[in-house]
Amino acid sequence: MKFSIERGTLLKAVGQAQSVVERRNTIPILANVLIEADANSVSFRATDLDIEVVDKTVAQVERPGATTVSAVTLHEIVRKLPDGALVDLTDDGISGRLTVQAGRSNFSLATLPKEDFPVMASSEYTANFSAPAPVLRRLFDKSKFAISTEETRYYLNGVYMHVATGEDGQVLRCVATDGHRLARIDATLPEGADTMPGVIVPRKTVNELRKLLDDDEVQIAVSVSETKVRFATPEITLTSKVIDGTFPDYSRVIPTGNTRQLEVDAAEFAKAVDRVATVSSERSRAVKLALDEDRLVLSVNAPDAGAAEEELAVAYGDERLEIGFNAKYLLEIASQVDRENAVFLFNSSGDPTLMREGNDTSAVYVVMPMRV
Repeated sequence: MKFSIERGTLLKAVGQAQSVVERRNTIPILANVLIEADANSVSFRATDLDIEVVDKTVAQVERPGATTVSAVTLHEIVRKLPDGALVDLTDDGISGRLTVQAGRSNFSLATLPKEDFPVMASSEYTANFSAPAPVLRRLFDKSKFAISTEETRYYLNGVYMHVATGEDGQVLRCVATDGHRLARIDATLPEGADTMPGVIVPRKTVNELRKLLDDDEVQIAVSVSETKVRFATPEITLTSKVIDGTFPDYSRVIPTGNTRQLEVDAAEFAKAVDRVATVSSERSRAVKLALDEDRLVLSVNAPDAGAAEEELAVAYGDERLEIGFNAKYLLEIASQVDRENAVFLFNSSGDPTLMREGNDTSAVYVVMPMRV
């Protein structure tokens, strides 16, 4: 195998591969990237047995072939090469070494046989559709902060992507929750997605997928089955197993009778919460919201660290209410707001609070209060 490739193109392809590879694994081949060169393109394939990513890119191929080499080492080498360099990769198939050459730099890397590399079994997908990258980016970006990190509740360790009934008919919906906060994001249902089974996309897959969604112009081909999900652009294909579990009935925790409405500038609110939370105890991070006629007072009282208070002018016309929240949860939810105003809907100091962006109900957040 022998081919030449531009450094920037190679860095992007190997970067995607090395981020999938597990740093600590007992199977040496899983630390490697499978490089396959054919007539005029080269593909880089990496897997951790749960996720597989294939990045196909154009290169000047002199001699087709395939080999596997350490993904992290190759990425580190390419990262340190000068911008714009032309990189030559050569494998004679006999010595068990891959030669990487750029300018006056020359590296010889140990390889493992391509036959040992595990390729994810193909799957029959029950639904195939495509969606613009910005639509999928919004669905996953706005929901992933609420993914649970508690391994015992493994069915909450991802984003539940499914078809649901919204206010104006069927929608493509992403939901994530950790029991303390919940995010529910809707998008117009793409053509062909109505037969899709509901799947829980794992956290690592959501993070890897983010790299595919940076280009606003690209259409993402999505394929879903009961056990796998695949996202593909013309160059990159990301295939992942889904979490084998049942996502809880989240609709039960979304309050429908909250009538006390607070409207506040989202950016100002987030900054104020951040400021007063500076003195909160690390363990509880509790912030108290005291609401009165068009007035919100944020306060923290941590006996061991001190106290803080800040007042904000808001739109609130209901009876007085005092309610406490974890500052981190408030900040994360407020940072999801794209428009100027966040609307909070309260019931009482012990009930879940609903948050949305203005009158937009396609993105809804729920946060549980805490005693302060």
